[in-house]
Amino acid sequence: MSTARLTTGWDLREPSPAAPDLDVRELEKRSRLMRVVTRRIALSDLPNREIAQRAGIPTQRLSDLLAGKIEHFSVEELETLRHSVEDET
Repeated sequence: MSTARLTTGWDLREPSPAAPDLDVRELEKRSRLMRVVTRRIALSDLPNREIAQRAGIPTQRLSDLLAGKIEHFSVEELETLRHSVEDET
């Protein structure tokens, strides 16, 4: 009887680095802020390019926001965007 163990690719993998701690409350806050900002942008009469310019961000960054790429934005950035959009509407 052999005591050899069958190894798979999963066994040979390096252990992944610890995933960053994802605080559920922070994710919920970012999600809520993103919904508020995108709703205000949708209701405004301003073109996206002008909104991005007034918020001081590149147009591509605004596109990321509108595409729902929540991982690209911190709570502070979303707060800043919210205030800049609120000032415009």
